[in-house]
Amino acid sequence: MDRRRELAENLTAVRERIDAACEAAGREPGDVRLLAVTKTFPAEDAALLTDLGLTELAENRDQEAAAKTRAVADLRPDAAVRWHMVGSLQRNKARSVAGWASVVQTVDSPRLADALAKAVPTALDAGEREGPLDVLVQVSLDDDPARGGCPLAEVPALTERIARSSDILHLRGLMAVAPLGEEPARAFERLARAAEALRRDHPDATEISAGMSGDLDEAIAHGSTCVRVGTALLGGRGLASP
Repeated sequence: MDRRRELAENLTAVRERIDAACEAAGREPGDVRLLAVTKTFPAEDAALLTDLGLTELAENRDQEAAAKTRAVADLRPDAAVRWHMVGSLQRNKARSVAGWASVVQTVDSPRLADALAKAVPTALDAGEREGPLDVLVQVSLDDDPARGGCPLAEVPALTERIARSSDILHLRGLMAVAPLGEEPARAFERLARAAEALRRDHPDATEISAGMSGDLDEAIAHGSTCVRVGTALLGGRGLASP
């Protein structure tokens, strides 16, 4: 099957699933954005997604993303793509990520927040970006350090730290991954409570990035505003081109 047609059919199916989940939750379909996770897929696939109207794309490794974002810009120079970093991020990659990402969804420590706050002005001075960096705090819903994320008890202090750099970092909300071996609905309920508490102190931080191909329905039921979909949209993991 032609790849563009395949992606178009998958996109239709994913959007129908999002719409159905929104209807079941009593929400408007427009309340939930679709973020296409293009990790390990070639720049050509990402370019085809922009042809189909998807302009929010995500990567999880800086090395792959830095090359892919440039390739997509060459393939579709008129596409206004917003690239999201959704993978674990080391502080020594902050400078590179500040050069290509519009959003970093995985800020999970004060040291990483500080590294990004330092990297963004450098990227601005170099002409690699045009404004502040949107960030989400990645929340750990099981306190497993191996899976990344800020423990729930430490979220208020981290969000306050980010808010103090509001001219450089824009706090947009929270992101989480449902823990393995737990009902996603229970985990997303904890995330929803954390997001409600965040909005009391930071009314503009309304984003809840939760839900992937396997659990987006439960995430939408618990208030997700952004679902991160890779497999259901692009298929089994491919091999990205340089």
